[in-house]
Amino acid sequence: MTRPAVYMDNHATTRVDPRVVEAMLPFFDREYGNAASRTHAFGWRAEEAATRARIQVARLIGADPKEIIFTSGATESNNLAIFGAFEALRAKGDHVITAATEHNAVLDPIERLGARGANVTVLPVDRDARVDPDAVRRAITERTILVSLMIANNEVGTIHPVAEIGRICKEKGVLFHSDAAQAVGKIPVDVQAAGIDLLSISAHKVYGPKGIGALYVRRRDPRVVLEPVLHGGGHERGLRPGTLNVPGIVGLGTALAIAAAEMPEESVRLKDLRDRLHRGIVERVEDVRLNGHAVDRLPHNLNLSFAHVEGEALLMALDDVAVSSGSACTSARKEPSHVLRAMGRSDDQAVTSIRFGLGRFNTRDEVDYVVERVEGAVKRLRAISPLHSMARGGAR
Repeated sequence: MTRPAVYMDNHATTRVDPRVVEAMLPFFDREYGNAASRTHAFGWRAEEAATRARIQVARLIGADPKEIIFTSGATESNNLAIFGAFEALRAKGDHVITAATEHNAVLDPIERLGARGANVTVLPVDRDARVDPDAVRRAITERTILVSLMIANNEVGTIHPVAEIGRICKEKGVLFHSDAAQAVGKIPVDVQAAGIDLLSISAHKVYGPKGIGALYVRRRDPRVVLEPVLHGGGHERGLRPGTLNVPGIVGLGTALAIAAAEMPEESVRLKDLRDRLHRGIVERVEDVRLNGHAVDRLPHNLNLSFAHVEGEALLMALDDVAVSSGSACTSARKEPSHVLRAMGRSDDQAVTSIRFGLGRFNTRDEVDYVVERVEGAVKRLRAISPLHSMARGGAR
């Protein structure tokens, strides 16, 4: 009997939880009203469903439901936050701060701002991929209007000291945006405690459907004003026009409600599985290096470099295990991870990394199987690697 493939690429996307699917189904064929239709019960019920989901999203991050804007996902949320804040505040300043390890959904929009004349500062990170809060403080000027730093890195799992960074931004009167696609539903996120003014969320990273997300926009202390990126219809407080994706919105709300209820127990279970995977690999395979912070990291993330083994070759060898060599959004480019390079890894080191992303549906049996598969694959690839043979022979 053929063993089913093992999925450990939960940073790229997650399987939709069956409970989420069940909640969404009625809104495809029975409750199919337009949430903007205010003249009949079909529209009222759709609006009620969207309002319920708005409450569920807000509750998980410590926000007010009126501060939640539905989008197509974290990429759109990032664009709305970055371009919207810049256009609304450009009379005040033109300086934007980010970090070298951000997702391209942040780096690319900020690069576009630079092409439009914005003054952009890209902060370095340490060898664990963390931004120094003092570096943020030093980078802020009288012209700074926005700091955009993710809560947790999508490749190596490192968690930034966002609460400290948020306090600095508040002291300086600068808006703080965070791409929380990898963090929400996996670790506690509180926009009030962290001083976050704009926060991006994606459903498909937390066992919800693809194509739906949200942007938290603070309404007080300070009241954040954004210029819309899209126009037409006045939906979502005029910030995101278009007919609401009610099935997706229901899925997002349900996924985050499940996360709120199960996160404490689930994060412990995933950390145990992650540590079991890590321990099993390093006990059986030599010359393995952890990428990212050893402690302050997402509970389900494990990014390892295997000396003298190219990551792409290892991916091909692990043909029944779904893992990745970096961000899913950049894997097609076949170039060394910008995150690992920003951490000080050489290109040769960066191309040897593999990202394991454990998830809700992984088991101990799967972890043990993956350990065996990794051990066998690495040993076979090293056996034909001239670099490994030279290193074992003491060549310099």
